[in-house]
Parts: sequence; C-alpha cells; structure tokens
Amino acid sequence: MPAGIRGRLVAIVGPTGVGKSRLGLWLARDFGGEIVSADSRQVYRYMDIGTAKPSPDEQSLVAHHLIDVVDPDQDFSLACYQEMAYQAIDGIVFGGRLPILAGGSGQYVWAVLEGWQVPRVPPDGGFRRHLQERATQAGGHSLYQELKAMDPAAAGRIDPRNVRRVIRALEVARGASAPVSETQGKQAPPYQLLIIGLTAERAELYRRTDARVDAMIQRGLVDEVRELVRMGYGETGPVASGIGYRQVLAFLRDEISLEEAVRQIKTETHRLVRQQYAWFRRQDGRIEWFDIQAEPEEGIRALVGRFLKAA
Repeated sequence: MPAGIRGRLVAIVGPTGVGKSRLGLWLARDFGGEIVSADSRQVYRYMDIGTAKPSPDEQSLVAHHLIDVVDPDQDFSLACYQEMAYQAIDGIVFGGRLPILAGGSGQYVWAVLEGWQVPRVPPDGGFRRHLQERATQAGGHSLYQELKAMDPAAAGRIDPRNVRRVIRALEVARGASAPVSETQGKQAPPYQLLIIGLTAERAELYRRTDARVDAMIQRGLVDEVRELVRMGYGETGPVASGIGYRQVLAFLRDEISLEEAVRQIKTETHRLVRQQYAWFRRQDGRIEWFDIQAEPEEGIRALVGRFLKAA
C-alpha cells in the first residue's frame, strides 16, 4: 500500500433507487465490511420509510454508521457529516474491516472522497429564522437570488427549491471571510479508493423509483409523517423540506389529495435522479460504472477482489 495511505475504502454511488444499499450489504457480507451511509436524510431519527432507511434486520446483518445520528430539529451540517464519516471509516479500518461508503448525496460523498476543506461556520438560529420567515412570505426564490449574487458558484450546486440548503449556504457565505467557492480547498484523504457507480437507462430508473414511492405509501409513509408532526417536527427542517415528507404534509393539511401527493413525490424524485447525475458523471474516470440491467454482480465482485489484493 502506498506510503501515507491508512487503508482501503470502497464507495458506491449513483442515483436514487438504483440499488446502492443492496450492493453495499452484499459486498459487506462477502468482504467483511461495514457500511457508512452517505445519505443526507438517513442521519435523522424517526424518518425511516421516506428515506428508505435500512431495516432493523439489514442493520443487524451488517454494521451501519451515520444513520439515526440526530433528531429532525437538530442542526447537522456538511462539516459535521464529514468529521463523523472520517471517524467511522478510521474505526472500521483499524478494526481490520472494509469501510463501504454508500449513498446518493453528492455533497456528502465528495466531501469525504475528495477531502473538502469545509468551512466551520456555526449555525445562527436567529439568522435562520429570519430567512425562513422571508422564504415563507416572499418565496424561497428570493433567497436563492441573493445567494447567486453573493456566491454564484455555490448557488450553481444547489436546487433553488431546497430552501433549507439555500439558507445554510447564505449562513456560511455570511460567516466566511470569502465566498465558499473560493475558500473551499481539497486535501485527499488517506485512503486508497475504489468508486463503483451504478446506473441504468432513465426509463428504468423512473420505473424503479415510482415503484419505491408506491411501496413507501403502502408501508405507512402517511402515518410516519403524521407521527413526526405530532412530535413537533413538521414545521421546519428536513421533514418540511424532504421529498416525500413535504408532499404528505400538504396532504395532511388538506391542501392536496393523496393521489396528487404521490404524483408530486414521483415527479420530484425523477428530478432528483437527474440532479444526482450532475454529481456522479458518467464521464468521470474515477468511477467504475456498472449498468444494473446487465446483472453486473460477478463483475463487481471480481473488481473488489482485485482492489483488495493489490499491493
């Protein structure tokens, strides 16, 4: 292993619904691994069905990290995630096992794999409340335009509809000495990397995500959101902004029908799939891509085996 390298790290990336979690479980069982989640919603407790969180049975089969870390009303930043992910990966390596980073949140994945130097700007509750009130009164688009004026590069990486992320970006831009896009350097982490990408034709991905949304509804997503509201988590934060959760909230408020909520969830999930390919590009030579429709399991198994045996 090259000097300065602490261990090996396998990452599984790709769009929502492509089978990253399933592959992670399979590789972890075969190669003695543990999974580090790279999902920006699975860090929250009580948000299980709508985030496609691994089941208790799956978590009992293979150790999972960075799942159920904070309550939905607690602050959790990219810097927090990166620090905790590195701690988890180091612990797995030092335990003689294989860390497997799996998830579709592009910021989380690349912050770890590329070693982003993330600004440590603490949350400002008063500033956030002020911006949230502005978004409620004037719409989130006005905040996004403000971010574009302050830091166009940072704005280009954020969905304008994701008010929560826009607010955090404005908070960081306000607290940093220079635009985040100018100060955010990179320092490669001390791991030898294998990045596996899963993909499929767009129509197949949409079919899979639509089926997953239907399954979430059948498993009780509406009751899950209703319970989150009862617990006081429905007004702001990830419950109010997350795909699936905000549409069900609108249904529970009698603003739309359940049928319309499901349609909107599917549409937003299709949009998310397209956005994820901006983070995980098919042309990225660092990623070993596999089409799930070609049944690539044996090829992936052989690739990981060679990676682990390499000097």
